Amino acid sequence: MEKAQFVVGFIRGSHGYAGECKVESTSGEYEHFLNLPDLKEVTLQHGDIQRVAKVESVALGSNIAYVKFSGINSSEEVVKYNRWEIVVPRKYAKPLRKGEWYIEDLRNCSLVWLGNSEPAALDAPADNKDTSNSVGTEVIVGTITDVLEGGAGYLLQVSLSESCTCISDEVKFGGKKGEKTKTREVFVPFTEKFIGKVDVKHGTVQLMHLWILE
Repeated sequence: MEKAQFVVGFIRGSHGYAGECKVESTSGEYEHFLNLPDLKEVTLQHGDIQRVAKVESVALGSNIAYVKFSGINSSEEVVKYNRWEIVVPRKYAKPLRKGEWYIEDLRNCSLVWLGNSEPAALDAPADNKDTSNSVGTEVIVGTITDVLEGGAGYLLQVSLSESCTCISDEVKFGGKKGEKTKTREVFVPFTEKFIGKVDVKHGTVQLMHLWILE
């Protein structure tokens, strides 16, 4: 399900002495920050603590934004909000291009396996195997809990049940009915090779190869 609010940046210290904050963008882009003064208010949050503030001004630097919030009027006051998140409505987040998704939308999506006509090898990648014609029943193999930056791109952090076992082109679930099972985490590269259709509206992300879960 698509989220209505997004974290667009983090306060990273003060700029000058009048309460202007250095803000790091979560997306790495900054042009959309220039629209923030149009908002009546934004939310500053740190864990479970939240504070509503108006954006008085925004200026862009080199890979940084300088933002003045109402009620923060000195460098000493900025220190109190260091590392706080800036949360805004969806329309004020960075506009998406084709093939892009908001991390907040991907969190809590189900990772699903549709099955395919040929077995998915567990012991080695099938680099040349075409799994685009997936058939079979949709099976939920885990839940995406976060999206992290890896050395070669983004990784989906997935929470799996230990009772979930991948055998050839099947997913089997062990354990007795009503029995609590431990969970384990795996990381799946967020690339076309491993991820198929992304449907944040219905909360599903398609897994292309089972062996990556081992």
